[in-house]
Order: sequence, then structure tokens, then C-alpha cells
Amino acid sequence: MGKITFTNRNNPAITMSAVINFPVGFDEKKSYPAIVVSHPGGGVKEQTAGTYARKLAEKGFVTIAFDRSYQGESGGEPRQLENPYISTEDVSAVIDHLTTLPYIDNDRIGAMGICAGAGYTANAAIQDRRIKAIGTVSAVNIGSMFRNGWENTVKSIDALPLVEAGSNARTTDAGGSDYATMPLAPLKEADAPNEELRQAWEYYHTPRAECATAPGFATLRSLNQIITYDAYHMADVYLTQPIQIVAGSVAGSKWMSDDLFDRAASTDKSFHVVEGANHMELYDGQKYVDEAVSVLAPFFQQKLTAGEAAKAAAE
Repeated sequence: MGKITFTNRNNPAITMSAVINFPVGFDEKKSYPAIVVSHPGGGVKEQTAGTYARKLAEKGFVTIAFDRSYQGESGGEPRQLENPYISTEDVSAVIDHLTTLPYIDNDRIGAMGICAGAGYTANAAIQDRRIKAIGTVSAVNIGSMFRNGWENTVKSIDALPLVEAGSNARTTDAGGSDYATMPLAPLKEADAPNEELRQAWEYYHTPRAECATAPGFATLRSLNQIITYDAYHMADVYLTQPIQIVAGSVAGSKWMSDDLFDRAASTDKSFHVVEGANHMELYDGQKYVDEAVSVLAPFFQQKLTAGEAAKAAAE
């Protein structure tokens, strides 16, 4: 395990920061399957993404948890930009780096994400065929969430004022003011509308999982890209890779995992429901995380090992 940096080949002005994890007995002269792990909106690699990356490395994978461009310890200005199109491309940028490492088998690369990171992972897999298998935990399609609400109770047209707010923020930003911001999770406990989102506040703003590089807000101008983004666009045509979806039975966000399962073109897709878990408990609730890993690890082992077997047969 160690922290690494590398140039983002989509934008060479940005240096990406990541943590790479190695399986027990790692030998750099051998070839290993790899898994890219993407963090939630407002999160960083040291939080739940790092937890899943470490646990999957214990199962025999090289794993890499990274900070997205403009966030955490990765470069880019303005800070805390949450442009979902760039966040999707960041998954591919990490894979670009993995393909330069001699101990990575380029035919055995998988990707997973938590919350918005799961949506970005799915979107990346739609357009990047180097991703051979996909895992999601508490998946969030960030565009759908902002348009339709946490529990899918809002009409898309009712999000038009958010597009206006993002547009106006761009004007004030251009006028030389400090970049306007918005919360990605409640910034105060009193702002949480329910227990699940109260836990989101607790996760990001108390010792439960707070991190100095994860302030919990995004630039307001990001709304212009978020509202019109669909992480599952063309999933019904191009998302053909094997996919394992994991969501909590009482998660307000579960409908976005359901939507991914329904829309994915893959004929090799599975949905595991963690009974009693909400959205946030799959971030760091030990028994729930362990259950998720107990499903994801064998999934990746089977699908990425299959890639090795196919390559061996071809040789």
C-alpha cells in the first residue's frame, strides 16, 4: 500500500493522487488483475473508497482508490468542482495509468464505486471497454438525484431553478467573486431532512469519517453539468460487461440501483440486497461492508479470472 501521483492524460495540467494496494505476497514480476475504486460525491480516497480498496486487495487484487480531479489531493482549479463528465473521464484516466504498470494485466481490469462514484463507474464502463467487470455499492446517478430527489419524488422540470442557479453562479464567478458553493451532503445536523441524510452529515463532519480534504461541498456552477447528466445514458445498448450491484434494503437511494439494473444491457448482471442497511451504512458499517465485499470479491475473482483464462486459451 502506498500513495502515488500521476499525470491525468485527459488533462496533463492535473496531477492525480491515489492510494494503491497490493495483495499479500505481491511480486512485481507477476501479472495481477486490478480494480479501480471511485469515491462518493464529496468524499475522498481515505474514506469508504479506501476501505473497499483495502478489503478487495486482501482477496488478491491490485486496487487503486483515487481522488477525482479538482478534489481531495488531486490537482485542478477551481477546487471542489463536481463536473460529472470529468469525473467519469477520471475513471478512464486512472486506467490509463494502470496500463503503464508492468505488473497489471490489462485484460483483467475491473472498476467499482460507491454512491456517485458508482454512477461514474457505470458511465465510464459504457464508453471504456477496458473495464471488464463492474461493481456498485449504494449507487447514485448524480443527475437523477439532483433532478428527482433522494427518494425519486420530484419531477425533472422542477429542477429548472437549479439550472438557473448554476448559470447565475457562473456569472458571479466570472465577475471575480469567490466561487459560489453548495452542499453535497448536509453541512449541519439540523439541515438533514431524515435519519439517513443525518448520517451523511455525521459521516463527513464528525470523527466517524471526517477528512480535512473532504469539505462536503461543491461549486455551485457544477449544477449546470449535474442536472443534465445521466450516468446510465446508453446503458441499454453499451453496458454489456458483467455487473454486480449492491444496495441496502432500506436505502432511500435504492431506486437508482434498481434503475441501473433495469437499464444495463448486460446479460450477466446480479443485484445483492443487504437487508437492514441504508445508504450510508454501506460506507462504513462493518457487518454491511463485509457482506458487500463477500459478494464483490468472488464476482471480480470469477469475471477477471475468466479474462485470464480466455487469454491463455488464445495463446
